[in-house]
Amino acid sequence: MKLRVNNIKQPISEGDELLPNRIANLLGLEAGQVSSARITRRALDARKKQDVHFLLSAVAEVENAAAKRLLARENSHVETYSEPTQAAMSVGTEALRGRVVVVGLGPAGLFAAYQLAKHGYAPLVLERGDAIQQRARCVEQYWATGELDENSNVMFGEGGAGTFSDGKLTSRSKDARGELVLSTLIRFGAPEEIGFAAKPHIGTDRLRGVVSSMRKEIERQGGEVRFRATLTALEQKDGRIARVTFTTPSGTETVDCAALLLAIGQGARDTYEMLYDAGIAIAPKPFALGVRVEHPQNMIDRAQLGELAGHPRLGAAEYRLTAQHGERGVYTFCMCPGGNVIASASAKDEIVVNGMSNFARNAKNANAAVVVQVHPNDFGNGALDGMRFQKKMEQAAYAAGGGDGVAPASTLGAFLRREKPRGFGDVQPSYRPGVAACDLWRVLPPFVAAGIAEGMKAFGRQLRGFDREDAVLTGVETRTSAPLRLLRGDNMESASCAGLYPVGEGAGYAGGIVSAAIDGLKAAEAVIGKFAPPKTVI
Repeated sequence: MKLRVNNIKQPISEGDELLPNRIANLLGLEAGQVSSARITRRALDARKKQDVHFLLSAVAEVENAAAKRLLARENSHVETYSEPTQAAMSVGTEALRGRVVVVGLGPAGLFAAYQLAKHGYAPLVLERGDAIQQRARCVEQYWATGELDENSNVMFGEGGAGTFSDGKLTSRSKDARGELVLSTLIRFGAPEEIGFAAKPHIGTDRLRGVVSSMRKEIERQGGEVRFRATLTALEQKDGRIARVTFTTPSGTETVDCAALLLAIGQGARDTYEMLYDAGIAIAPKPFALGVRVEHPQNMIDRAQLGELAGHPRLGAAEYRLTAQHGERGVYTFCMCPGGNVIASASAKDEIVVNGMSNFARNAKNANAAVVVQVHPNDFGNGALDGMRFQKKMEQAAYAAGGGDGVAPASTLGAFLRREKPRGFGDVQPSYRPGVAACDLWRVLPPFVAAGIAEGMKAFGRQLRGFDREDAVLTGVETRTSAPLRLLRGDNMESASCAGLYPVGEGAGYAGGIVSAAIDGLKAAEAVIGKFAPPKTVI
């Protein structure tokens, strides 16, 4: 009989092949009474540096009589286990009057298009950037020379912004679709450990291949993916979507549209403006902004893991820190162990920074955003005012860097003294194409700079060495989340236009790869539940 077994303490030095024996010992059974075990969750417990270990949950095959006795005694470590089943999806009956169009091929658009193609809806996918191989060349060109392609970059292109990131797959969502997202990623090449790791990640190097494989499957199932295709207009009729217009290198095209899934990401400011002018309901929302901070990864390892720092089974250590500045939260965001700070702008007169790690997380520095909460009353309550506030900060960073993709940067010591640094210490900036030493108080809004200063002091009390003099701050990090929300109802449709489905981070409804993918799946299910699939592939 299969049982779910929880709170299994596993020493760092012990291999998984001994798991059946460890479970038997935990449950008071003989070794032969547990024939096999499969890990479903692995988390590191490093609260006590003298006793760092893994805590596991597993599905174990236990001898029937022994399993029944354990359940009857209500053993605190075990519970019944049933194989997960996927609920049948209801299919609508309304005839499609035009294409099902998905705009954007980030996590939300990718999973929406995959679900639609799998169920026979032959979606037309519009992505303003390039396929991943060409996109990677465009990004490398920007990082090497400062020459930015405004349509194919870290924000735009196959896989979305998450493709150039640490590839974190943690999510606060309890939605069961999260398991479907992870299993799908594994099917297309992600490491199997993301299915049970407490803090799973893929890394940008592995994620690129997964994204490309999923796109090819969408095409194999009848979907049509158009790169360098930018949505420029939509036409409504009787309160619902009727047609969409998009531009390509070959010219302008218009197609009849029965359902439009907008998974545009938060960098498509021209699309936001087009939607606003078309009367689509949009509201401002809070977000956060700040800088990227870098430390030596081995310092973070020692602070978090003590004598076990560098252990091959533990990898690069992570952190998540919070503080308060008045009534505003200050916190670290999107921590990238063993990674680099990267140039992420999508317009030539702006500087945007983000963080990225490969799967091995073996670069010299650790980095994370240190951000301060921003509220609509900080920038105005107009639908697009938050977007304009972001843009103003990014332009200020561009001016401070001096152009050509160069970002303004400081040591923490100089920042706390409110002066320009004279140079950098043992921690060297990883950002390319390069940094310019700068007094960041001249770039950031005063309340943001003050919040970062107070937060960094607090973080130094929480994690030894975090407030070191030569920690590097690089600005500006503005794209933590969308500064607006495309309003929608419980049926996933826009509050102002039937047939329009705003989804993912760009619509203001997600905060990472998994939550965006879940949102895309929900929108696809809404379309499938409303419309019958086309009788022939379009």
